[in-house]
Amino acid sequence: MILEKGDKLLMIGDSISDFERARPVGEGLFNAWGTSYVSYVGATLSCAYPEMGIRVVNMGISGNQCRDLEARWKTDVEDLHPDWVSVLIGINDVWRQFDSPTMPETHVSPEDYEACYRRLIERTKPHVKGMILMTPYFMEPNREDPMRSRMDMYGAIVKKLAEEYQLVFVDLQSAWDALFQHVHPCSIAWDRIHPNQTGHMLIARKFLAAIGADRPL
Repeated sequence: MILEKGDKLLMIGDSISDFERARPVGEGLFNAWGTSYVSYVGATLSCAYPEMGIRVVNMGISGNQCRDLEARWKTDVEDLHPDWVSVLIGINDVWRQFDSPTMPETHVSPEDYEACYRRLIERTKPHVKGMILMTPYFMEPNREDPMRSRMDMYGAIVKKLAEEYQLVFVDLQSAWDALFQHVHPCSIAWDRIHPNQTGHMLIARKFLAAIGADRPL
């Protein structure tokens, strides 16, 4: 596993990460991680690697886009001094283009998304052990669907940045595609975005596999 003893893993993103996590910082007692994939990651690391003392912090905020992360990056990332930073962002950057088409101020173009993401990586990478980038996704198997096609563009940006900066990459869209060979997306999320427990477990397992957290219990 790439995490080391005593490491602090901060996981930041939008509502997919948030899921009722504690405020102002999603760490500590009484279900502080919330009920998202972050809680499954934290619980797995805690029970499978108890001697490691790994800290997991959930800093997701519902509705966030990449530019919202940038606006709060100092207080919600840098000031918390993580060893590792995991990012899942981009869904709302795309979604607003489809659910709010007449409000261009809420849209984030691929160019702006990439530029914003690049700034976050460049200001963070020198100060942490590493970063884990996860692709935004849309639970739609039809790749010709306009929103799915658009989301794939943003996922490709994340992959390109991960490769360019030699960061850990997690392809969530491909994980959904594999799952939906057997079940319908509506059984995971009515809006094709916010997953149920099965969906959050899928994200967590994909993340844990990417960081090499595969110790059997």
